[in-house]
Amino acid sequence: MIDLREVDWRERARGFAAAAGGAPVTYGLMSLCCAVFLMSPLSGFNPVYGDADALLAAQAGYFERWGVIPSELLDGSAHAALTPLTALFVHGSWLHLLGNMLFLYVFGAMAEERMGRVEFTLFYLVCGYFALVAYAVVHADSDQTLVGASGAISAVLGAFLYLFPKARVTSLFPFLFFLPLRFPAWIVLVFWFVLQWLAARGAGSGPGVAYLAHVAGFAAGFLYAWVRFRGTRVKVPATATEGESQP
Repeated sequence: MIDLREVDWRERARGFAAAAGGAPVTYGLMSLCCAVFLMSPLSGFNPVYGDADALLAAQAGYFERWGVIPSELLDGSAHAALTPLTALFVHGSWLHLLGNMLFLYVFGAMAEERMGRVEFTLFYLVCGYFALVAYAVVHADSDQTLVGASGAISAVLGAFLYLFPKARVTSLFPFLFFLPLRFPAWIVLVFWFVLQWLAARGAGSGPGVAYLAHVAGFAAGFLYAWVRFRGTRVKVPATATEGESQP
């Protein structure tokens, strides 16, 4: 839902959109993630991988080839060093993919318009790489494969918090019967970050959500925006719409 509250921001937003042609990088990243998932053995739509045991073997091999394995990341091999980039475009399930794409769709376009295409692309990739490496370093002995764009998207959330703290965000909370409630972005995103931080403190290195990657990505995104755009924040940005799923 878009609710532009000040003419000043409306004019700025139109200028950004005209210059950037909308948000091609954000939509391109979403399209690439979806295309990769659909072609992978994880979607269940690609008959080349077979079914039953053959499909399960293909899925395991797919994760090992393209995902980050913390215990192997620092071994010095070129393949392992590239996996934090390839893993950004690999998702483990439909829920994982759709949850991440929802957050990228909601918050990515505004951040891209503010940063510009090239800067946003580099920001996304570098922060995503950093988030996955940070998790791997902390869990250096883990053999569990790490995949997903969560770290990069968390960085987008962190940057959004600094750049557009007063954006009106419509959120759905399960414990409030999914009632759509509107809050400033800083309330929603700080609440989200605290949940990730608490979950990261209690999480291990086994299968599950890599909350530490979320925390690292969010912190990196916020710090980057603070250093890069300090003193140049837009006063009141457009409203964003967010679901309850986490990246």
